[in-house]
Amino acid sequence: MRPKRGQKEGHSRVSTGPSTVHKALTLLDYFSVRRPTIGLSEFSNLSNYNKATTLRFLSALESKGFVEQDEETRMYKLGPAFLRFSQLREASFPLAEAVGIALRDLSAATQETALASVISGDALANIGVVESQRANRVIIEPGISLPFHATASGMAYLAFAAPDVVEHALAGDLEMYASQTVVDAATVAQKLEVIRMTGIAHTEGSFDEGVKGIAAPYFGPSGKVCGAVASAFPAVRGTQDHIALLEDCVRKAARKLTDLRGGFYPEGFPDGAA
Repeated sequence: MRPKRGQKEGHSRVSTGPSTVHKALTLLDYFSVRRPTIGLSEFSNLSNYNKATTLRFLSALESKGFVEQDEETRMYKLGPAFLRFSQLREASFPLAEAVGIALRDLSAATQETALASVISGDALANIGVVESQRANRVIIEPGISLPFHATASGMAYLAFAAPDVVEHALAGDLEMYASQTVVDAATVAQKLEVIRMTGIAHTEGSFDEGVKGIAAPYFGPSGKVCGAVASAFPAVRGTQDHIALLEDCVRKAARKLTDLRGGFYPEGFPDGAA
């Protein structure tokens, strides 16, 4: 077989790790509501890239508007490109409006914090929150990544994801977030089997101490799981009657979001959804 143009005979191009584009884009994951600006040295420390490499990545991101640097502080923040792309995405594939409708109804019906997540690359990202109006409530940071094994949303998503996605999510050492985080992959896999039979996920004290989560997956037009709708509340309010109410409301909210997105439930999904 003749070598491809630009490829020397006897040598093959084999990827041995993440691409340069992938490495540069991972820098964006370090931004959050609590960390809206980041300096070069901090980026270097967080990413374990040397300063020269980090600066090269940031310069490339800045040239396309994904980050911008304050001329006085020299700190970086997310750039205006995201505003343009978010508008394009919403105009082409509406999601934010549908999420808002489902979450407002869920929070009103339960008086608890409601949230929705969507799979973004290999992470589950929180894309919407409606907080409870109660004094004792759960506060969810906008845009936070939700670990698959430690959150009800993550478990609800993972239970209906493709086998290779599950395998990747449970590979390696699972991080301990709170006292009741399950970090044994085999145990997590067993819990996923239960969720597949019930269509709903429960967690308590696995991501935040004293917090319970109840979540159900929602699906897109292809029938693939897209993310989850969840309710998060103080564990002290976890009475049997309240949990029953939350389960029913979370299921309805996930179904509503699925319908609003023009999605459908896969064959055999529990709870009679089809």
